[in-house]
Amino acid sequence: MQSEPTKSELEILQVLWQFGPSTVRFVNDQLNEQKRAVQYTSTLKLMQIMAEKEMLLTDKSSMKHIYRPAIEEKKTKGFLLEKFVDAMYNGSSSSLMLQLLGNKKTSKEEIAEIRNLLDQLENK
Repeated sequence: MQSEPTKSELEILQVLWQFGPSTVRFVNDQLNEQKRAVQYTSTLKLMQIMAEKEMLLTDKSSMKHIYRPAIEEKKTKGFLLEKFVDAMYNGSSSSLMLQLLGNKKTSKEEIAEIRNLLDQLENK
């Protein structure tokens, strides 16, 4: 990965990972719906900077420029999660899981999913 995305850059990447290649207008509209009020010009400038940083690729073949992520969702989230676990839990994923499960009411369905995942990991 070239560089670590900022919080605002990550919000833009989340929109593009969810909806696929999009215009600045679409991304800006999604940010305004999902996150917070953002000016179009701010979104445009940030997406241009992200393209310069090689986080986004741009298709300029039509009047409306289409942006798409240049970095993979799974790899980026894995990198950020690993960095978070190292910083906050001394690299212990079990400490993170205990904290997560202890801080919020976990549904029976979520517990079943976690149990399934643990079974799969044990059987590797």
